[in-house]
Amino acid sequence: MPLTEAELCSAALVKLGARPVASLDEPTVEAELAARLYPVVRDATLLAHPWAFSLAQAELERDPVPPAGDFAASFRLPPDLLRTLSAGCGESGRGLVYRVFGNRLHADATRVLLTYQRRPAAAEFPPHFVAALVARLAAELCLPLTENAARAEVLHRLAASELKLAKSVDSQQATPRAIEDFTLVEARLG
Repeated sequence: MPLTEAELCSAALVKLGARPVASLDEPTVEAELAARLYPVVRDATLLAHPWAFSLAQAELERDPVPPAGDFAASFRLPPDLLRTLSAGCGESGRGLVYRVFGNRLHADATRVLLTYQRRPAAAEFPPHFVAALVARLAAELCLPLTENAARAEVLHRLAASELKLAKSVDSQQATPRAIEDFTLVEARLG
């Protein structure tokens, strides 16, 4: 069942033993703290792993003006980009030498297919990610709401355990990549 940002924060608050919120705009301490911490914790949890639900590919739009430095072309990055994973030319999403400068990708190519991690809406979060995010939110909200450092430490350990489990579940959703171009394997076979 898809959850909203407020429902995710409420689940974390309940896990913490605090009062849940119906909206992040409520005039309560819980809602104010949740509204401030949620985007930071969400992005940090998303960046902790290349989650399958957050991956995307896009052909980038080329800038008409070339960059001043080391590469021949500049391309605009997608607005929902969290981080780049790889870039390629034509049909492949990897193999291209590139460098990110601000909101532009520079490369010696005429076309770029970017594989990247995006910031999906809360309604797109799968259950394994929701569990990890809620645990992390509860841990982050604990100290400002309860001022109990020992409890916050326990919640951080539980959050780390949830994150480890979620990464394991998520990593099983694709064919494992074969080892390519590894000099020790080549030397052993040669």
